[in-house]
Amino acid sequence: MRLSKRSGIIVAVQGTHLVKAALAFVFFLIGIFSISGVMTSLRPEYRISSDSVNEAAMNLNGQLLFSLMGWENHQFLKALPKDSEAPKLSTVMFKLSTNINLDDPRSLLGRELPGFSLFDGKILVAGEGTNYTNMPMESAPPVEILKADKEAALQNTDELPPAPQNDTGAPLLTTGGRKAVYIYFTHTRESYLPYLKGVTDPDKAYHSKVNVTKVGDQLKAGLEKRGIGTTVDKTDVMANLNKKGLGFGKAYQESRPVVEAAMTGDRNLQYFIDIHRDGYRKEKTTIQINGKSYAKIAFVIGGENANHEKNLALAKELHHLLDKKYGKGLSRGVVEKKGATTNGKFNQDLSRNAILIEFGGVDNTFEELNRSADALADVFSEFYWQAESVGAPAQQPPDKK
Repeated sequence: MRLSKRSGIIVAVQGTHLVKAALAFVFFLIGIFSISGVMTSLRPEYRISSDSVNEAAMNLNGQLLFSLMGWENHQFLKALPKDSEAPKLSTVMFKLSTNINLDDPRSLLGRELPGFSLFDGKILVAGEGTNYTNMPMESAPPVEILKADKEAALQNTDELPPAPQNDTGAPLLTTGGRKAVYIYFTHTRESYLPYLKGVTDPDKAYHSKVNVTKVGDQLKAGLEKRGIGTTVDKTDVMANLNKKGLGFGKAYQESRPVVEAAMTGDRNLQYFIDIHRDGYRKEKTTIQINGKSYAKIAFVIGGENANHEKNLALAKELHHLLDKKYGKGLSRGVVEKKGATTNGKFNQDLSRNAILIEFGGVDNTFEELNRSADALADVFSEFYWQAESVGAPAQQPPDKK
């Protein structure tokens, strides 16, 4: 009888190796959770972000998620509107993989055409006549205009309305000695062509004396006439850019410390309004109301700040009040801007009551602009005192920094 020997492999594992592997896995998990925690707890401006991932995530709206879950549990489908259509999986996958929306040509053309990214915003509330071909647009002035020591001569200044004067009569409601509204100008020298002699190029509508700050003066007068204490800060941000050799794109970097200093210096400030001028021509920025010409108003919200929802709520309310009291069209609506080609915050992350307002365009006159400023002061005061009457500040006081 023959005995057979079986061959085999014997693996010897030392206990210390198992311990090291287990510890390495534990430390790996701790590292992953720590990094994730740090990334999500950072302030929005310091977080790592991806425009592509963000755009893809925006395609996953609530209706789509309910539809996808409804494929497994039909109870979820009951939450959808009766007239809703089931999403096509091929369309969803195409959008997620390419970030191209076939219903919005900008998603493709914006990457191919130089300058087309200027229109890469989102209309959150469309005013009458507002669409993606005429949404608010600002372009940087030529370098020679931004840095020029000599600027255009003025004209038609004798037609400028006199400096606004506060009425002697005391308003029924008042903030007393407290300043509640802070007005400032990131693009301080944005001006209007009717007052610039020999200037016809919209991109060159800039001046150190006659500019959007005059609109701020009118808005202040209108608010204080209605009892709301207001501060106008005319810090020349454009001059600061020139002194530091910075480009137009760094304007918010320069205006931010100005706003922060104001918030620190006066904790009573509740609302922060950055006044700008749009780059469109008169036919798109002017409206007739009861036989009088007004400069249209547009609200711009930064889509990359933690206070986005609060800022948006304020802008929506003012838009609807303008529509209700002055008719549709004076407000062009509310537009969101974000992404690589714009600031995306506009200092609105500093307060839950911060908005950017475009007053008119390059061809508007101060007569038209002042009417619009008075209209905004009218509806803003209505909003403000209505909120005060229920025992709380309209929205929230500024965040304590």
